[in-house]
Amino acid sequence: MADTTIPQEESAEKKGLNFVEQIVADDLAAGKNGGRLNTRFPPEPNGYLHIGHAKAICMDFGVAEKFGGTCNLRFDDTNPVKEDVEYVDSIREDIHWLGFDWGNREYYASDYFPQLFDLAVRLIKEGKAYVDDQTSEQIAEQKGTPTIPGQESPYRNRTPEENLDLFIRMNNGEFDEGARVLRAKIDMASPNMHFRDPIMYRIIKTPHHRTGTTWKVYPMYDFAHGQSDYFEGVTHSICTLEFVVHRPLYEHFVKELADETYCPRQIEFNRLNLTYTVMSKRKLLQLVKEGLVEGWDDPRMPTISGMRRRGFTPASIRNFIDKIGYTKYEALNSISLLEHAVREDLNSIATRGMAVINPVKVVITNYPAGQIETVEMDNNPENPEEGTHSMTFAREIYIERDDFMENPPKKYFRLFPGGEVRLKGAYIIKCEDVVKDADGNIKELHCTYDPESRSGLPGSQRKVKGTLHWVAADTAVDATVRMYDRLFAVENPAAEEGDFRDMLNPDSLIVIEGVKVEPFIAQNAQKDKKFQFQRIGYFTPDYSSTPDHLVFNRTIALKDSWEKEQKK
Repeated sequence: MADTTIPQEESAEKKGLNFVEQIVADDLAAGKNGGRLNTRFPPEPNGYLHIGHAKAICMDFGVAEKFGGTCNLRFDDTNPVKEDVEYVDSIREDIHWLGFDWGNREYYASDYFPQLFDLAVRLIKEGKAYVDDQTSEQIAEQKGTPTIPGQESPYRNRTPEENLDLFIRMNNGEFDEGARVLRAKIDMASPNMHFRDPIMYRIIKTPHHRTGTTWKVYPMYDFAHGQSDYFEGVTHSICTLEFVVHRPLYEHFVKELADETYCPRQIEFNRLNLTYTVMSKRKLLQLVKEGLVEGWDDPRMPTISGMRRRGFTPASIRNFIDKIGYTKYEALNSISLLEHAVREDLNSIATRGMAVINPVKVVITNYPAGQIETVEMDNNPENPEEGTHSMTFAREIYIERDDFMENPPKKYFRLFPGGEVRLKGAYIIKCEDVVKDADGNIKELHCTYDPESRSGLPGSQRKVKGTLHWVAADTAVDATVRMYDRLFAVENPAAEEGDFRDMLNPDSLIVIEGVKVEPFIAQNAQKDKKFQFQRIGYFTPDYSSTPDHLVFNRTIALKDSWEKEQKK
């Protein structure tokens, strides 16, 4: 049979729908499930969500919104050892921040523990499940390979009565963890490895965050997942490609409950993989537990909470996901595409202001001592309705130390001895003298200004090639800036040999004290406020920032210089 996947996706794109949306549209048009549409987003509450989950959220909730259906939030909380209420709360917050809501449709796999237990009991009575006393290592050894059949467990032919007695006693806590499991009796010679008597229940004595000590046995994800979809009335179970091989097993279990009138339909799409990061929740947890990052919401992390703290916007993440799209083929997406989406959104909404990261003082020797004037600065030239704000200009100012060079190369358009630059929104200045300390370090620059060159005034049309940002020394406010960069130094850590922790970028965080910001920035540095520090990048106040101790996170640089730097 010919592969029709590519034509189907191309056809969907022509209609403005991705292939998943086209499948949903076709099902609705055919009247399946009585025209009802119900999706779900089913995170495991064992860590914080990352941007890969954001892609699934946009799909699950987005499809429901687009076609007038509903989307459930269901926590697949089947392993109390790894789960925590902290994760549940963070997942709720992340989904809301991205702009989606589940209404009153919040569910938990633990809601269905009684039904799942009853189903397991029925399968035991029907001879379709048995208790195995072997260790997990023994069971794995007997699985065989895709080309070699597995070996049947010596406990496979226990009577239903014996199996039921053991299973009840497992749940009563009579046996140690790992001593026994409940397995489905399917086919140890099946070419699908997932059908070789998969484990349905294992003993766990850790209290559950919702059910406490009610249960001592917990269902495996593969047994609980599809059944939970069925119990909720989910029509379309949309998930990522790694679950393709699990789908037959889900359908096998669901058929023990479903009939021809209703059965959830599973559809798979490609995961979101990003360069210069990892998406493994296990590895991200390692980084957190070992203190290699400051927590799940560290702005270097690919978690939604980390990106929120760094200053990314919901619109930028959703726009990025729309651009990369949904297919049936795995791909490694360049983080530069995400960064472009962030810049694009911030450029339209960020408030402009002046900040000097590495200041050097400039004394304008012919500017009257004690004189102060104000200049008007656009808050956002992309949106004139944002208006302007006033900025103080005086005899002493700060500019970036990197904007001055004593012995410049040709075509150097910043400040140098005898050279002229324009101070943005103010005057043209000329460097007359360089003042150094005893060690030869530059202490001050002495300059003169052209009184006729103030921006916006008649006679200010004289042109110079360089324009610098600046702040007045007397009114500047001290701040700390955290310069964040990519978490890993290699493009694809998952594909490299060796310990992924050795691939971390040592310059992923540089903390700079003594940054000078104009008062307007300091006065408006509320949580989640977006700024463009002119000529530097986009910044947002960190959660730890206070009026007495301003701390800003660099969200992103104005331009992508990473690839260029890596090629040097």
